[in-house]
This record gives sequence, C-alpha cells and structure tokens, in this order.
Amino acid sequence: MYCKILAKVKPIFILLSVFVILSSCNDSDKVAKEIVAVPMDLKIARFDREFASSGEEGLPGLRKMYPYLFPAPDSVWIAKMNDSLQIELFQEVGNAFRSFEDEEEGLVQLFKHIKYYFPEYTVPKVITVTNDVDYNNRIILTDSMLFISLDNYLGPEHKYYGGFQRYIAHTLDRNYLVSDVASSFAKQVVPRPRERTFLARMIYFGKELYLKDVLMPNVDDRKKIGYSQEDLDWAFANEEPMWRNFIENEYLYSTDNKLNQRFLEPAPFSKFGLELDNESPGKLGRFVGWQIVRAFMENNEVDVKQLMTMPAEEIFKKSNYKPRN
Repeated sequence: MYCKILAKVKPIFILLSVFVILSSCNDSDKVAKEIVAVPMDLKIARFDREFASSGEEGLPGLRKMYPYLFPAPDSVWIAKMNDSLQIELFQEVGNAFRSFEDEEEGLVQLFKHIKYYFPEYTVPKVITVTNDVDYNNRIILTDSMLFISLDNYLGPEHKYYGGFQRYIAHTLDRNYLVSDVASSFAKQVVPRPRERTFLARMIYFGKELYLKDVLMPNVDDRKKIGYSQEDLDWAFANEEPMWRNFIENEYLYSTDNKLNQRFLEPAPFSKFGLELDNESPGKLGRFVGWQIVRAFMENNEVDVKQLMTMPAEEIFKKSNYKPRN
C-alpha cells in the first residue's frame, strides 16, 4: 500500500520541485534584467594622474577643482611634486593603471546592484589618489565621495610591499579593488553588533560577506573574503572540525575579546592552539559567520535590508546551520 501511494506522490513531488526551481530561475533572471536597466552615470576623476602631470603652474587649478584635497599650503604640495620618492610612486601607479576601464566596469556593476537593493543610496564621485601605501586606508567612502588609493593595488610581488607579511601583500592587488569598495559600503549599512558574544561578531562579519554575495554575484568567494584559492579550499574542507572546535570550547557565547584576534581579525593564520594552525588562513570566524548567514537566507524568506538589522541569535537559530563534513 505504501509503495502504491509513494508511486503516486513521487511524480507530483518531482513536478513541484521542478516548478520551484524554474520559478526561482525566472525570479533571478527578472532581477538580473532589472539591475542591468538601472541607470548609472559614474563619475571617475584620476587625480593621481592629474597631480603627477600638473607641475607647479597647474597647482592653483587643481586646488580649485579639488579643494577638499588641499588642506595644506602650496609649499607642501610643491615639495611633494619634487620629491624623488613621490615621483617614482606616481610613475609606478601610472604604469600599472594606464587604463582604469576594467575597474570602472566593476564599479559600475557594483553600484548598479547597490542602487537596486538600496534605491535611496547616492552614488559617490570616484577619485583615484595615492596615499604613501597606507593599506589600512586604501578605500575611503564618504556620503558623496569614494577615494581609491591606487598605490595599494600594484600586485602582491611589487617592491613596495616587500616588507609586508604575505597575508597583507596578497590583497594589494587590483583584483581586490572592487571588493574592497563593497566592504566599505557594507560597513555603512550593517549595524555593529550590540552583543559582545563571539557569535554576534561572527554573524556581523557574515552579514557583510553575504551582502557581497548579493552585490557581487559573479565574483569569486575568495575575492570577497580576501583569501587565496588555497585558503578558501582549506576553509571549506575544514568547516566541520572548525565548528566542532568552537562548540566544544564554548566560544559561541563567550565575550572574550581575545577571540577577535584569534579568529576574526586579519592575520597570517587562525589560532586554534592546534598543530594545523600554520596551515589555516586567518579570519576563519568571519568565514563561519558567512556560512551561517548563507544558511539562514536559504531557509527563510527575508530581504537583504531586513537581514542587516536582524539579531544574531535569531539568525543563528533559524539558520539550521550544518557545516560541511
């Protein structure tokens, strides 16, 4: 009797599954077409190039065009123009970024997605600059302007980065430029967690990374989180033992700030206190938070804006998160 009922139910179940998949595909296609149709007039100013070629006589004109970049007196900028190290820096950036077309296309696509999901957002004017390889401030996003320091994207093997640890130099590549801009936007729309638990902090970073899934759907995961392909493969392969370690050590609801340094902040590796530490990438707490948020969004009907403000505990409980074995 059971087999006869199953035989009747099975085709219906298959048809329903096919219908759900087709509906999902149609929805995705519809969204993709709507995003393509979003109007975008992105203004990009190559200040780095204009400054390098202006000479002292061009300084008044630059000051007039970019008053917000000239808080210091002219003598400071004239000295910078004539400094041999600065001249070399401008040459290196100029050689690496003779064209900005690929980056422009990436930024256009990013801001089209942002305008689709956050229609009230005002797209900023993009200004390329140099900042003496201050990689901690490679992207500065304000309400109306986006400053991109191109001397932080010359490639991981560039001589300027020779003294940096490899996990830092690895991300100083133009392939990560648009992703870094998306990170700066995410920090504006994802509220900092009120709770001090490790779980809340993991899910905060998970929200940022999931937002990149939405805003950069055609970009590799490794670029979103700043991993190499080897790092990303390691994280996925070890997801289950990582999660088990967090559970067994009762980290989820811990408020120990040392867990930030061990698992959330950029670092050459994560710190489980095990022999495998040196094989692991840093920021694995962010990676796990990302997978929790992804699981939540797969299992719940919630839009992106709602997700941004939802409590970490609710996301975790409703995610039904199960790490890959």
